[in-house]
Amino acid sequence: MTDFKKLTEIVDTLMSENGCPWDKVQTRESLKPYLVEEVYEALEALDGNNPEQIKDELGDLLYQILFHAKISENRGEFNINDVVQTISEKMVRRHPHVFKDGTLETPEQVVTQWEEIKKQEKNNSHRKSVLDGVPKHLPGLLRAQKLQKKAAKHGFDWDEITAVFDKLDEEVAEFKEAVLSGKEADIEGELGDILFVLVNIAKFKKIDAEEALRTTNNKFIQRFQYIEEQVAKHGKELKDTPLEELEKYWQEAKQAANRRGQ
Repeated sequence: MTDFKKLTEIVDTLMSENGCPWDKVQTRESLKPYLVEEVYEALEALDGNNPEQIKDELGDLLYQILFHAKISENRGEFNINDVVQTISEKMVRRHPHVFKDGTLETPEQVVTQWEEIKKQEKNNSHRKSVLDGVPKHLPGLLRAQKLQKKAAKHGFDWDEITAVFDKLDEEVAEFKEAVLSGKEADIEGELGDILFVLVNIAKFKKIDAEEALRTTNNKFIQRFQYIEEQVAKHGKELKDTPLEELEKYWQEAKQAANRRGQ
C-alpha cells in the first residue's frame, strides 16, 4: 500500500459513521478557515526555509485537500482520484510545448500561452469579463495585483512608470485633503486608491506586493521584539518608555539587521 493510499484510508476512517465526532460533521463552509490557516502556515514555513517544517505544513495542507475531496465523495460528486486525474489532464493540456509539438523559449511566452489555453477551456466559458477569474477571497494586495495584471494584458495600463508616480502624487494629495478637511466618508476610499497605485508600481518593477508587505511585517516583528528585549533589560514597560528611547532601540535593531544583510 502506498503512503498516499494509506492517508486516504485514514481520512475515510475519520469521516466514517464510527469515525471522529469532529471530522465527520465538518462541511465545506466549516473547513474554509482551516484551509486558509494551513496555506499561511505553509507560507511561514517557506519563509523560514526549514525543510522539516515545510514538510509538516505541506502535509497539513494536503490533508485539507483530502478532507474536501472526501466531503464531495460523500455527496456523490467526485473523489480524490478525480481531482488527481483532472489536474493531471490540465497540466498536460496547458503545456503543449512540453507534452506535444512546439517549443517556447521564455517564461513570458509560457504565461501567454497558458492564458490563451485557459480562455478556451469549457470551465471558463461562463466568464463575461477578463477579471472574472480573479478570486474574490484573495488578500487585498494580492487581488489588486492580479486584477491589474489581467487588465494590463488587455491594454489597460500606463506605458511608463513615471505616469504611475504622477498618479500616486495625485492620490496622496486627495487623501491628504480628505484627512485635513475631516471628510471621514472619503478617507478610506482615498487610502485604498493609494494602495492600489502602489501595487501598480510594484507590477512595473515585477515585485510581488503581497510578498513585499509580508517581508516588511516580519522585519517589523524582529525589530519590535528587539525593542521589547531592551526595555525589559532596563526593568521598564513599553508604555512607560519615552518614544525617543524606543526609537534609539529601533535604530540599533535596524543597524544590526543591516550588518547581517537583512
